[in-house]
Amino acid sequence: MHRMMYKIDTPHLYIRDGVYYFVRRIPVDIQSYYSSNRISFSLKTKSLATANRAIKSINQRLDDYWLGPRLQKIDIPAISVLKIDGLSDSDNSPTLSDALSLYLSLKGAGKDKVFVRTANRNIEYVIQVLGDKPIASYSSSDAAKFRDWLIDKGMNIKTVKRVFSSVRAIVNIAITEKGVDCINGFAKTYFPEEINVSERKPISIEAIKYIQKLCR
Repeated sequence: MHRMMYKIDTPHLYIRDGVYYFVRRIPVDIQSYYSSNRISFSLKTKSLATANRAIKSINQRLDDYWLGPRLQKIDIPAISVLKIDGLSDSDNSPTLSDALSLYLSLKGAGKDKVFVRTANRNIEYVIQVLGDKPIASYSSSDAAKFRDWLIDKGMNIKTVKRVFSSVRAIVNIAITEKGVDCINGFAKTYFPEEINVSERKPISIEAIKYIQKLCR
């Protein structure tokens, strides 16, 4: 017999037997994509602080994911000026691969192979997920999709942030050097906090004394 689940003050957060759960009703306009009208699963933690961090991350990812189906249901603004590949004729900003070449020509002089290899790898990641498009055409939702892909790939948040820092720098150089009037789509991406990251505890004085005694 299932025990009762109790609501916590934090939205979408419940507790049962001391364990926290995520419970959220699926919006009506998205329900056709699901076999149930709500999402419910255990966060596998008894820590309220950890649960609250997890809730923020999960809600953000759900909202980002649900944006896609919602956009598919609305008319595309100014569809008459779109090219077949979805890019406007007026977008003459450099492609991401061109931005990379410019970045390496300006910043790569005197740098080691790791610098060049890292920049190339990070841009290859973006192109693999989003395509090699003019830099002005990358949106914040594209960046969110890229972030989720990196996380799903198994990268921790610190690594994901480093990748984004590299991509932002490459795009910024192209914007500045080419005088492109656009916003860097990778500039203000939300990053969830790490969950269940264990903290390294200091070695106790007793342990140090014991080790010193053994070494005498």
